[in-house]
Amino acid sequence: MLQAARQGGAGVLGTLLSHWQGHAPREVILCQCGQRMRSRGRRRKGLVTTLGRVPFARSFYQCPPCSQGRFPDDERLDIVQTIYSPGVRRLMARAGSQSQFAQAAADLRCYAGLTLEAREIERVAEEVGHQVEQWLSAQQEQILQTVGTPAPAAASEAKFYISFDGTGVPVRKSELLGRRGKQADGSARTREAKLGCVFTQVGLDKEGYPQREPHSTTYVGAIESSTLFGWRLYTEALRRGLEQAHTVVVLTDGARYNRTIIQTHFHDAVHIVDLFHAYEHLTTLAQILWGQEAKAPKAWRDWLEAGDIGRLIRQAGKQLPASAKSKKSMRKQLRYFENNAPQMRYAEYREKKFFVGSGVVEAGCRTVIGERLKQSGMRWSVRGANAIIALRCCILSGRFEDFWASRTP
Repeated sequence: MLQAARQGGAGVLGTLLSHWQGHAPREVILCQCGQRMRSRGRRRKGLVTTLGRVPFARSFYQCPPCSQGRFPDDERLDIVQTIYSPGVRRLMARAGSQSQFAQAAADLRCYAGLTLEAREIERVAEEVGHQVEQWLSAQQEQILQTVGTPAPAAASEAKFYISFDGTGVPVRKSELLGRRGKQADGSARTREAKLGCVFTQVGLDKEGYPQREPHSTTYVGAIESSTLFGWRLYTEALRRGLEQAHTVVVLTDGARYNRTIIQTHFHDAVHIVDLFHAYEHLTTLAQILWGQEAKAPKAWRDWLEAGDIGRLIRQAGKQLPASAKSKKSMRKQLRYFENNAPQMRYAEYREKKFFVGSGVVEAGCRTVIGERLKQSGMRWSVRGANAIIALRCCILSGRFEDFWASRTP
């Protein structure tokens, strides 16, 4: 019955398209060169819709001087150079962003009755991902043009958080030429995808801990330079209300490029280095001194929790190991604390009821990027990976329908 309903619907859709074409207002079709184009008859193509295949014949126009061609009806229906309707492409993009393309093909066959090749889902999903990225870039330009203009809304009382981190994405060998990596021989297997998130805090939970506002988290990300990523993240923060926020907090892991982004775009924010990353470095200090099973002394942990980083550095620095290699490693860890000491005032942050952990963005790295792009055997092109990252950020930020609405002819 469902198949029959789809077939009947496809027939109705074909009739509607013919009626729409027959009653469309006649207009002069112009070429990009400015010359009037002439009709060269009708050309057919089988249009794949959510109801099934629909035959579609549309007028082809050509410019006599330059021979450029156009299908105006394709342009009106958003099916230029594709046989897939917008509704089908939307499903293909969503499915392809959620699971491996072969699995996406099986899901669409089961859920929507669409028989599609995995490679076609890959092509369309990446194409839509690039269109999402173009849409976001256009919005970024518009937002940056309005920076500093009076805000129409009242300042928000919610605490405003910005957090970002990086995670490796496996890529093709051609994408790694000339790049150093973390392998023993200095080679690389991945490229770093940077992910940022913006969310708000509203009050405390029953136990008195900071509470994130439900559904407030939005994401941005890409494999790109820290400079470009900084602008991407800054624009998302502006879109979410950065200029109207009373309290702005940036949570990072303390990497050097983190400070550069903050100094460039969020210099008035409270910068907090994630407590759990700090604990990892503290544990590394203990392991350098006392072996791989060692844990940091309680006094060290207490000083870290209190934000007494100067005392921690002085006491740990008194126990430099004998070997030159271990001594170099320990000094590196001590520099981490020295460089980030102003952002490790954890007792003060807790008194102000701030989040002190970057768990939101770390979970985002797993959810947004890891679950789709880091599965066994995957090797991405940077272009393909960025398309899927753009799609997933858009979907998980609740903006995918806005993107499709913007495409309405």
